[in-house]
Amino acid sequence: EGGDILYLHGRSGMYLETPAGVAGPNHLLAMCRDGLRVPLALALQKARSTTEPVRIRGVRVRSDRHITTTNLTICRPTATPPTSRESAQYLVILQDVTTDSDPPISLAPAARSPDVEEELHAKEEHLLAANEQLATANEELHSSNEELQSVNEELQSSNEELETSKEEVQSMNEELVTVNAELQAKLTDLSRASNDMNNLLASTGVGTVFLDPQLRLLRFTPSATRIIHLIPSDVGRPIAHIAANLVGYHRLVEDAQAVLDTLTPVETDVQAHDGVWYRMRILPYRTIDNVVEGAVITFIDITDIVHAREALQKADGLLRLAVVVRDAYDAITVQDLQGRILAWNPGAVRMYGWTESEALALKVTDRVPESARAGELSRLRQLSEKRVIEGYRTRRCTRSGAELVVWITATALVNEAGVTYAIATTERSGPLRTRSRAGAVRAP
Repeated sequence: EGGDILYLHGRSGMYLETPAGVAGPNHLLAMCRDGLRVPLALALQKARSTTEPVRIRGVRVRSDRHITTTNLTICRPTATPPTSRESAQYLVILQDVTTDSDPPISLAPAARSPDVEEELHAKEEHLLAANEQLATANEELHSSNEELQSVNEELQSSNEELETSKEEVQSMNEELVTVNAELQAKLTDLSRASNDMNNLLASTGVGTVFLDPQLRLLRFTPSATRIIHLIPSDVGRPIAHIAANLVGYHRLVEDAQAVLDTLTPVETDVQAHDGVWYRMRILPYRTIDNVVEGAVITFIDITDIVHAREALQKADGLLRLAVVVRDAYDAITVQDLQGRILAWNPGAVRMYGWTESEALALKVTDRVPESARAGELSRLRQLSEKRVIEGYRTRRCTRSGAELVVWITATALVNEAGVTYAIATTERSGPLRTRSRAGAVRAP
């Protein structure tokens, strides 16, 4: 369609010749001999607008020394019009006229004047120049197309590189998402472990204080605030600047520093001002790598243990007293303020004859002769009022009805509130006198 020759067949030298100058594409119109160029250009133009063959007869072509009469035919090899992406192709047939049976037919007049001939020659040269410009434009377009193709390939390469970079970025993004998920899971586990530890320390009721190597406060449990006056803003302050609610113990800072210096734990019992006793332990704070990074102070409530120890000591004293009371030869009794007998030792059994179970059902007046009851009740009231009563002699009845002269020492028993709740007596018999039920007295 652009006029470039794709294929030659037969003897074409009498119709075509290579033009002088720089060799370039084999353009058909540029290679035509005189007399052929104009008819061929007109025929090509007509062939572009129709699918039917275009014929021109009797075209006179000038060769070196003679003129050849030629029939020109141009047709398309296929009847189907080319698509937008295809280039139309044309078959140009040049046939010598060797007989006169077919009279020559030409688009040009048979006889022409020199002026017409010159004008046609000028138009032919102008058409040739236009065709050369068209060929040049086609070459430039082809070059531009090649450049555009090269740019397109470069863009395609850049696009592939960008696609590769996108895949790499996507892969990195997926890895970051995975790492972020792992970090989030670890953060969740760490938060859960921290919450578990805080709840554990808070639920145990153990006061705990964490100190750094400079004895500055790192953290503490709620239970520790009852022992050391702490508030959340105290974190970061030296422990020496914070007052402790302890009685008679002022070596907290010195003991904590000693633990850091010697790595030897310190343990002691301390009491708060509210009366609660604590077992205080100061230990080095060790990391998983066994590095000491401070100290830990714990306070464990041992009030019940202290009270139990004191009660055990009292019980031990009472036990020893009970042994003494049991093994004493004298009669030892305990009676409440209403005169009911609460305790009755073996000495009383020997002296008065009543067993312990029988005596616990008696009152003190059951063992006092009627004539002495008023005096006994008066002494009982004096003891209930915490009056001091010296030992005195009186009389007591035995189970058999006999009367004994006894020497009695009475002591008021006072509780922790200072209130008398019972009276203890130690009774030792004097010279024995027996009185019959008729009132007679018999000397031993």
